[in-house]
Amino acid sequence: MEFLIRLLFALLAPMPLRMNHALGALLGWLAWILRTELRRISLINVAACFPEQNADWHHRIARRSLMETGKALTEAPWLWHAGSARVQALLRGVEGEEHLNQALAQGRGAFLVSPHLGSWEFAGLHAAGFGTMTSLFRPPRLAALDRPLREARAATGARLVPTTMAGIKEIQRAVARGEFIGILPDQTPKGARGIFAPFFGRPALTMTLLSRLAGPRRVPIVFAFAQRLPAGKGYRYRCIPVPEAVYATDPQVAARAINEAVETLIRLCPEQYVWSYKRFAARPPGVERIY
Repeated sequence: MEFLIRLLFALLAPMPLRMNHALGALLGWLAWILRTELRRISLINVAACFPEQNADWHHRIARRSLMETGKALTEAPWLWHAGSARVQALLRGVEGEEHLNQALAQGRGAFLVSPHLGSWEFAGLHAAGFGTMTSLFRPPRLAALDRPLREARAATGARLVPTTMAGIKEIQRAVARGEFIGILPDQTPKGARGIFAPFFGRPALTMTLLSRLAGPRRVPIVFAFAQRLPAGKGYRYRCIPVPEAVYATDPQVAARAINEAVETLIRLCPEQYVWSYKRFAARPPGVERIY
């Protein structure tokens, strides 16, 4: 299985990015027309988070989301093998650049917080150009994918640490050294490492790690994502101001602020969010399951 995965990486990496994205979009379109579980979950999530929109809008966003998720899968090997110069050349501007510059100007590292929106692989690889980059990494469910994925990301200069206590201690040391930390804020924390906070008006188990690590030293935080442009033309960074409440000592207040910031980013480009992820799988006692 690992050999087949490496072969797939080798086939995807040399493609022109436009062709690579076309293949990814085709995979997502097939997931839609074949009425897969990914389609079912996407429709449930979109309808739950945007009840004010009609069914046609829900279907359009869910379908496009699956196609963009397909692109995220196929573009990853391409980006890993592109090299720093080619990755940097794909940036087509920064919206809200002042928020990024303000964080970088402090010269003491930053938390680069980007949800599963747009190209999080590009966002991380491009950010590695700012300085030493350490990212939390949750091992994939498919064991054969773990080593090829780690090797590919490490080859680009990213330092990966697992979402375990040992990994968190590594992050703490990286923060103390003033390095850059990459975090995906919309993953469901394992066990008791999170608290329920509103996400699009519904309770979602939310990480407390970001506020716990950044709060004491008030480490700069950048909320941003890399929007994938059509026809393989590159990516555009979109940054937003960091809510002051993210630094709150009250974990409930901080978790709510993190989710609100993630919502703001998603509303900028809802069709590029991974709606097929079961974000509301964990439920508070007495709250009905939606899947």
